[in-house]
Amino acid sequence: MAERNRTHIFVQQPAAAERYTPQGPGGGGGPVAAPANRQAHVRHLERQFANVESQAAVRRSRPSTVVVDGAVDGIHLTFESFPGIELALESLDSQRGRVHPELLSVHEQQNPAGTVAVATVFVPDGTLANFTRRLEEYAETVAETKPKHANLVDRIAAVRLASVRALWTDAPEDCPAPGVTAWWEVWLRRRDGQEVNRFKQLAAQLQLRTGEQTLGFDERTVVMVEATSENLTVALDVLDDIAELRQPREAPEILDGATPPDQVEWVDQLADRLTPADADAPAVCILDTGVQHEHPLLSGSLDADDCQVSDPAWSPNDRAGHGTMMAGLALYRDVGQALVSAAPLTLRHRLESVKVFAPESRASSPALYGAVTATAVSLAEIQAPQRTRVFSLAVTAPPTSDDLESASRSTGQPSSWSSSVDALAAGRSIDIDDNGLVYLDEPDPAAHRLFVISAGNVSSRHWDIDHLARSDLQPVHDPAQAWNALTVGAFTNRDVLNGSEPSWRGWSPVAPRGELSPHSTTSVLFGQAWPVKPDIVLEGGNIARSPAGTDFDTPPHLQLLTTRRRELDNRLLTVTCATSAAAAQAAHLAAGIAADHPNMWPETVRALAVHSAEWTPAMLKQFGRRNRTQTLALLRRYGMGVPDLRRATRSATDALTLVAQDTIHPFEQGRMREMHLHDLPWPADALEQLGETPVRLRVTLSYFIEPNPASRGWKRRYSYASHLLRFDVRRAHESLDEFRKRLNKQALAEEESRPVSAADDGWSLGSKARNTGSLHTDIWRGPAVDLASRGAIAIFPVSGWWKQNKARDRSDQGARYALVVSIETPGLEVDVWTPVAQQVGVPVAIQT
Repeated sequence: MAERNRTHIFVQQPAAAERYTPQGPGGGGGPVAAPANRQAHVRHLERQFANVESQAAVRRSRPSTVVVDGAVDGIHLTFESFPGIELALESLDSQRGRVHPELLSVHEQQNPAGTVAVATVFVPDGTLANFTRRLEEYAETVAETKPKHANLVDRIAAVRLASVRALWTDAPEDCPAPGVTAWWEVWLRRRDGQEVNRFKQLAAQLQLRTGEQTLGFDERTVVMVEATSENLTVALDVLDDIAELRQPREAPEILDGATPPDQVEWVDQLADRLTPADADAPAVCILDTGVQHEHPLLSGSLDADDCQVSDPAWSPNDRAGHGTMMAGLALYRDVGQALVSAAPLTLRHRLESVKVFAPESRASSPALYGAVTATAVSLAEIQAPQRTRVFSLAVTAPPTSDDLESASRSTGQPSSWSSSVDALAAGRSIDIDDNGLVYLDEPDPAAHRLFVISAGNVSSRHWDIDHLARSDLQPVHDPAQAWNALTVGAFTNRDVLNGSEPSWRGWSPVAPRGELSPHSTTSVLFGQAWPVKPDIVLEGGNIARSPAGTDFDTPPHLQLLTTRRRELDNRLLTVTCATSAAAAQAAHLAAGIAADHPNMWPETVRALAVHSAEWTPAMLKQFGRRNRTQTLALLRRYGMGVPDLRRATRSATDALTLVAQDTIHPFEQGRMREMHLHDLPWPADALEQLGETPVRLRVTLSYFIEPNPASRGWKRRYSYASHLLRFDVRRAHESLDEFRKRLNKQALAEEESRPVSAADDGWSLGSKARNTGSLHTDIWRGPAVDLASRGAIAIFPVSGWWKQNKARDRSDQGARYALVVSIETPGLEVDVWTPVAQQVGVPVAIQT
């Protein structure tokens, strides 16, 4: 393969935008089977509605000592579906009239007959007739083939007055039992800006403790309260603000490694060879336990003014040591290699630190980590508003239970923390009102942010199980499921214990070279609606098995050398491992990409990091000859593999990378609005000359969505993502006009049929595997002559809550995306870079 010493080619010509209507049928599920006896079914539901009204009247007749100003009268109802049937959510939330029922939350329950959907709806006084009227019209037409409102009524198995448990949208077994005092995340409807005041007024009357932070999204405000389920039942009777209840995240997980022998003299030698980056260079902002900026390997790259705390009561010192370990990896990537090299080292990025977790402090209430993260981001940006930065978060919230079966039930659904990361990444600003409310306001595309987050670690309790099977059962930790984040898992090349201390004699590494690290979690068990996580994997170290196979540990030889906070023993180096170490290295990679292209968008940095990733031979061996479902499972284990800074920033004569940044306007008045067509500069002649020789095409599309974290089914109107985009590549021997007409109904003339083209074989993943989340990548392999005619790529919208909610649709502002396309002809004496460089006027220059 030729040396990667050429620049990537940035396509300056914007895409051609055209009015867009998708081909094929629209979305939406088909009809469901009718109940066996519709007459009996409607009588059953009528009795249940009558019981609901009667029970609500009894509740209200009870004297209450709790009075809250501004509360609106109404009741909370729970609708349950038949097993295996979805509820007609949009019919439960019709949004007609000034005062109308509102869908609050949706979750699923398992019973012996199957999966049941449970929807909670707030019904203001005087609006219950919205349902009873439709039930009456259904009853009047029940003898007809298609009774009125059948799509709504046929799906409902039961209606009852909602309980606290009905509003619980986390795992059912995690809901506190009656009488147990526990901390709860309370998600309030945002309607008049007084929701928090009303809730705190109620909490004061009930003598309940509330958390220090609150966090606001477009439709929800999250508060913390220490209460029993009985206390919250009173709240349901008094307030109409409560939409759903969730479990607070426990203290984040961090990992400390063992310490190696003292090597202070190496530190001094490296410090003498260092040239730190300029003050205005990009930075990795470490959100962790703080960083000891006086460390001789860090001090030149981390000013004291850039070390801050999210809680003014905390000391900025890194008393836990974890943040300082991450700083060494984020700055150098391979501290050991930097130490043993004799060459001068010029750094290209700097460090910042905001302390977001203080193990030494004892908080009076659990932290709302979304608010903590938002505060940390604000502090860094106020300190250096013009600096380009990558946020590195290597602290995560582990599952609430260490039990494998319980952990495996995680679905990947958003939390208040992961949703905050998504909102901040999408450019939401942060403000604080008189009540101390942190809220995320209108997005600013110029303020998009890149977060690099560790996937989280498998508990050491389970190291006695096959490590791949166990990692597949351990879901990534909160907030690593964030759509817009670059989530990092761990693999390992450390499989040698030669030279270790005698105490490790006979021990053997668990993971073979190039395989997933035994520390790494995955998204194998996530539902299809949620993104593939991790996105990439980097070195996270290995574990070792004792000669008897009964004990497991982490010898220093299987970990990574890094910086250590200076303590009384004056040692400056230590070792660390797992996904936190991998994430710090990924932050180094992202900062390196940003330093190479200062004007590049965060979406593009993420795209290039993932685009540069390759599966190792060990990973490819696992892929083998598998169907698409099995391939998706492996993708959710490894992501796209191991990234490389050189591939991310440099092309070669036989490896051309094209980069385009553009802005699309997805929707207009509830309809699709436009499609983008990139007719790329293409080395068609060079590829045609190669004939049937196999070559490789790689395409990556990256964009940031705005989150809608309320748990209301996350479909159609309630989608989590504001917008979703897709890419399609012109097929072999398909004309540009045929390509447009295949995708866009508006490109067809009157009464013209959609053109038919051959199946697009050769993709490694295919649309099912690649079309999740907000980052889509795939690899095509085939004859060079076929690739010669494929130099056009379409970008088009498919769905999102912007489309369904016209009042909140921000399509007019545009949605940014990055498109990265590579052609690789390794081992072939052909130059695909120079012809394209000449087409676009890029000077031919050798890059170091």
